[in-house]
Amino acid sequence: MSRARDWLLRALTVGLAASITLSETTLVVLAVVLVVGRRAARPRATWPLIGPVIAFALWTLVTVLASRHPGESLLASRGLLTLGAFYVVLNALPDTRAAGRFASGLLIAVATVALLSIVQVGFCPSGGTLETGIAPVRLLMRKCARARGFFSIYMTLAGVLSLVLVSALPRIASGGRRAAWALPAWLAGVLALGLTSVRGAWLGFGAGCAGCALGLRRRWLVLAALVLVVAGSLVVEPRLLERVKSVGDLADDTTRDRLAMLSAGLGLAIAHPLTGIGPGQVKNVYPAVAPPEALRRSTSHLHNTPLQIVVERGLPGLAAWVAIWVGFFGAAWRVLRRVPPTDEEARALVLGSIAAIAAFLVAGLFEYNFGDTEVLLMALAVMALPFVVERDLPASPAQLRE
Repeated sequence: MSRARDWLLRALTVGLAASITLSETTLVVLAVVLVVGRRAARPRATWPLIGPVIAFALWTLVTVLASRHPGESLLASRGLLTLGAFYVVLNALPDTRAAGRFASGLLIAVATVALLSIVQVGFCPSGGTLETGIAPVRLLMRKCARARGFFSIYMTLAGVLSLVLVSALPRIASGGRRAAWALPAWLAGVLALGLTSVRGAWLGFGAGCAGCALGLRRRWLVLAALVLVVAGSLVVEPRLLERVKSVGDLADDTTRDRLAMLSAGLGLAIAHPLTGIGPGQVKNVYPAVAPPEALRRSTSHLHNTPLQIVVERGLPGLAAWVAIWVGFFGAAWRVLRRVPPTDEEARALVLGSIAAIAAFLVAGLFEYNFGDTEVLLMALAVMALPFVVERDLPASPAQLRE
């Protein structure tokens, strides 16, 4: 059973980097394996953060009932099942060594996709897509003006890359033989992230890396290296500099459209503070509330995760959602404080997870990444790592009292 679990975890790393179908299928099979294996003497399952997760799920169902279109809202709420991925990964990884192998597998898989994404953009025809050739080439070169890997859109690749790159940084910074292959893989990922031209993901990546560096012993060396990497990326691909300059530029069409969404979303949140308008209802309501300056008169999401949550689920839904992340950071920080200073691998896994989720949340201020299943699955997988590390630590005084 353990061999099957190990192969499924390897398949999951590939799926998280390239295929939602493979990810979801693997998670379902892995969950079945865990249930069967549990009956055969595996330790009991652990359920951290279950309180706020259940609260968020239950309140979402309340907002479904209050929605003008409950059928649509119920269908839009199926993403709640995705949250189960956190518990599947957590209980599938038996110890810190397994968590380290899983994290390395994620970096290898994502770096492979990053290299293909660089090829994707580098050989993209002037029309932005390739319609002829063999099927694998057409699949890779369809919509190739911005790096997207095997995902349907560049924003998804940017979110996945950002999470894995930030989570891997502490392990690379600790040096050792791993850095010989991990550093080139990481740099390929950074270049591919730049080629997505997704500014929100860049900001999240920058915030995550900065937070990560502050938790490292050689912080100034790491920060200096990050500055050099970013500068090098801008030199390699000058178009990136233009995207950087457009951040916050009110003359930029995308910026003005996002501000229009922010205005409309705040209005909806004020008008529906308790149960919101219901999951999946932004697409029905937005055309009627879009301000005159909005460039798009219809949209299914508001490019801001907290705003989307409060608009769809009201203030109680937002509070439950925030509680999930507050609970995670508090628990992960307590684990980090308990890890011995000499255990660099465990510390790197926990610190990388904390920084990666911070990057995810910062990026979520500019896009609805909580609603992007591929990105959310990766975030949930990375979230599980501190709780896996915790299993190998001596019991805390509070746990002993229990």
